[in-house]
Amino acid sequence: MASRLSNPLTIPGEDEFDLFEVMRALSDPVRRALVHNIASTPGTACSTSDFGVSKSALTRHWRVLREAGIIRQEVDGTRHRNWLRDEELDRRFPGLLALVLQEHEAELHRSS
Repeated sequence: MASRLSNPLTIPGEDEFDLFEVMRALSDPVRRALVHNIASTPGTACSTSDFGVSKSALTRHWRVLREAGIIRQEVDGTRHRNWLRDEELDRRFPGLLALVLQEHEAELHRSS
């Protein structure tokens, strides 16, 4: 039986980014927290924290971010390591990711 990690991951090319898919992916607070976490700790593994949701929900959030083109995941043994595709996103949608991260930080400060 093939490992669940042996299948190639779906990752769109830069020219395939869709603004509305990216915005939809970033509209969820859990996904924004994941993006913020990756921005702070590039290469972090998917399993480093639960972010207040179940493991299956977290897996879905990672998939949505990856399929929208926001993150790049690489298989490292039995884990996925994650990086933001910030340079590619900034070329396609200048300033968008920086604005999202800035607003997420402001939201964190307002709620604390």
